[in-house]
Amino acid sequence: MIITLIIISVFVAVVYLFIQQDQFGKRPSGNRLELIKKSPNYKNGTFQNLSHTPDLTEGASFYSVMKEFLFNKNEFKKPNQIIPSTKTNLLELDPLENLVIWFGHSSYFMQVDGKKILVDPVLSGSASPLSFTNRAFSGTDVYTTDDFPEIDYLFISHDHWDHLDYKTIIKLKPKIRTVICGLGTGAHFEHWGFNSDSIIEKDWNETIILEDGFEVNTVPARHFSGRSFIRNKALWTSFVLQTPTSKLFIGGDSGYDSHFIEIGKQFGPFDLAFLENGQYDKSWKYIHMTPKEVVQAAIDLNAKALFPVHSSKFVLANHDWNEPLKTINELVKATNIHLITPIIGEKTILNEKKVFPKWWEFSNQVVHESI
Repeated sequence: MIITLIIISVFVAVVYLFIQQDQFGKRPSGNRLELIKKSPNYKNGTFQNLSHTPDLTEGASFYSVMKEFLFNKNEFKKPNQIIPSTKTNLLELDPLENLVIWFGHSSYFMQVDGKKILVDPVLSGSASPLSFTNRAFSGTDVYTTDDFPEIDYLFISHDHWDHLDYKTIIKLKPKIRTVICGLGTGAHFEHWGFNSDSIIEKDWNETIILEDGFEVNTVPARHFSGRSFIRNKALWTSFVLQTPTSKLFIGGDSGYDSHFIEIGKQFGPFDLAFLENGQYDKSWKYIHMTPKEVVQAAIDLNAKALFPVHSSKFVLANHDWNEPLKTINELVKATNIHLITPIIGEKTILNEKKVFPKWWEFSNQVVHESI
């Protein structure tokens, strides 16, 4: 009994010391916490979704989920070849071009109306506090932080490891002018040495007036947050970005719900919507969308074009790695929505009606070049 207690005590101590590392960030405190307590979306010490949102689907348990994830024999959860990619020189872009460049999963760069924007960058090769786990697929990490110009606006949808990467943020810090995020997430950035004046954190349904005709509205998502064992101390959010020439929906992780219809009524139509399409499962159907729900969300938003993200870089669910893109490519044919599915690193001009090849069905020929 004594030996068992010693082992348990040592384990608890090791875990406690491990989560004290800077990469875990900081929970809100002081004035930031007092502001959070005034939020209508913060109740009983945590942020809440608009609708009742269980972490797991009825009938599922943490044990059953872990068992299936760890022992699932699906050999197609990872690609068996290098993911096709290209490398656009971000430092030599035409400043007059409005474009987007995807880095896999939910990370992408935009140049719109003269502003350089970065969303949820994860470039360290892993989406985990343990760098040897949740490794990026081969071919998906062709960019490093050295490849980036100065960033006018960094958008962070929530603080999960596959959206807020400590190593990436620390290396990009000298290049980031302004951080835009949900309430509570700013505590991480201040802990990591960012000036509080450079951090804009908002509740849902707030407006941010930026320079040169740029405006951001924070809107609800249906998800959760947390970088350790304690959840929902920071807010998960999506963004409506209005520029002088475009209206864009920057979607964070979200299960499907009526909030998409409400956002579409208030802010639509959208020239382009970025929506998560991947890492879904029957066991957590309330916090991630299936491809069918993604298409419906795009319809609800009244989006002219859809850019599906949240896939093709990490294994965070049990489906085939290319199932999300394969499925949504078929489903969107029944709509008038233009689907944008470039390879990683490809420069895509906004509002251009380009037909993209089905690169997720790649053969032995691998695209991997610099332009």
